[in-house]
Parts: sequence; structure tokens; C-alpha cells
Amino acid sequence: MSVEDRIRELGITLPDFDDGSYYGQNYGRMKPHHIVGKVLYLSGHTPVQNGKVLHPGRVGGAVTSEQGYQAARMTGINMIGGMKHALGDLARVKGLIRCLCFVACEPDFNDVHLVSSGCSDVLAEVFGETAGVGGRATIGVQSLCDQMCFETWAEVEIH
Repeated sequence: MSVEDRIRELGITLPDFDDGSYYGQNYGRMKPHHIVGKVLYLSGHTPVQNGKVLHPGRVGGAVTSEQGYQAARMTGINMIGGMKHALGDLARVKGLIRCLCFVACEPDFNDVHLVSSGCSDVLAEVFGETAGVGGRATIGVQSLCDQMCFETWAEVEIH
């Protein structure tokens, strides 16, 4: 089964960044991705859905752990859209190398890893265990742009 077939089977709708709607450039001078050799470097992705921030606020405060997980999952879907924009064909994805995840959270919230699993889980569902699971680090932070509760960037090995 192709990655595109798997996405359809899961009922996932990817954002179409080919239309210029990648939101990262709203926050400063940057480009959505860069390719060096066989590595795709993705700039920051966040839980923006239809132009709106999904679950704004801090996890452990206004945002529950489950809402944070869902925001991270939406971020993973946006990352896949970013991969498609960069590569043209998701079949070019050989494997996730690593993600660095940021969770905007209250100072006493310690389950940042559970929030990041929303992103990791959707990547594994779409690409499978071999290609969709890579290294990951998660850092709890005080704030992110536009009150986003989650952000990540990634490195992806490509064919």
C-alpha cells in the first residue's frame, strides 16, 4: 500500500502548501524546507488548521494533555504536508531521522513526552514503524508564537 493510500485509509487530509499557504513565514524570515544530499530539513510546523491555532495556550493550564496530544497530531499531519510540498511525492521519504518537539506548558507539567506522542504516532501510522519512527527530543517551554501549545522541526532521509 502506498503512503498516499494509507493517508486516505486513515481519513487524513493534508494541507496543500503548494498554494503558498505554509504559515511559518508569518513568523519571520525563513523557508519551509531545505534539502542537502539525501536529507530534507523541515522548518517549524505547528498545530494550525484552516488558518487557526488548534488548542491555544499552555498544556497543564488552559490546554489538557489530550488536547496537547491532538495539537501535536495535527502538527504531524502538517509536517507530512510539508514533506509532500518539498518532495512532490511522499514515496521519496525513506525515514524520519529525528524531531525536536517543543511543548508550551505550565512550569509544573512534566508529561511533555506524552504530548509529543501525538506527532510521533501519526508519523508511524502513515509511514510505518521503519520509516515513520525516528529519534525525538521534547522540551517544555514557557511560550510559543500565537499561543501555540506545540511546535516541531524535523530531519528526514529521502530517496
